[in-house]
Formats: sequence, C-alpha cells, structure tokens
Amino acid sequence: MTLSNKTYDFIKALGLVAVPVITFLVAIVNIWQIPYGDQIVATLAAVDVLIGAIVTVAKGQYDRKEKNIEDQTYY
Repeated sequence: MTLSNKTYDFIKALGLVAVPVITFLVAIVNIWQIPYGDQIVATLAAVDVLIGAIVTVAKGQYDRKEKNIEDQTYY
C-alpha cells in the first residue's frame, strides 16, 4: 500500500486529533449518561487504532523505499 504524502499527512493528523477527541467524548458520555455512549466511544477508539496501524505501515514502507534509493546512489 503506497500513500501519497498528502494522504499520509491527512491520516496522521486525523489519528493524532482523534485521541483527544475520544478522551473528551468519554468524559461527556459519562457525565451525561448518553445511551450507547460506551459503544460509540469504543467504536471511535477502534477506528483510531486502525488509523494508527495504517500510518505505521505506510511510514515503514516509505522509510524502506527511501533507504533503498539511498543505497543505490553511487558517489
């Protein structure tokens, strides 16, 4: 899976923003006792974990690709 820089940056930012948002939602759900709030928050947290995995895999592939390019450069 190869992501463009723009896509990678968007997904990474989404993942980084999602954690504080989920923390906020946990607090609100518990304060207001929103029905199915725990399920909603757990689902959002699971999506955030998936986003983190996608970013990690994409970053690893990018780093390996960059390393291969550097290894092929002759001085």
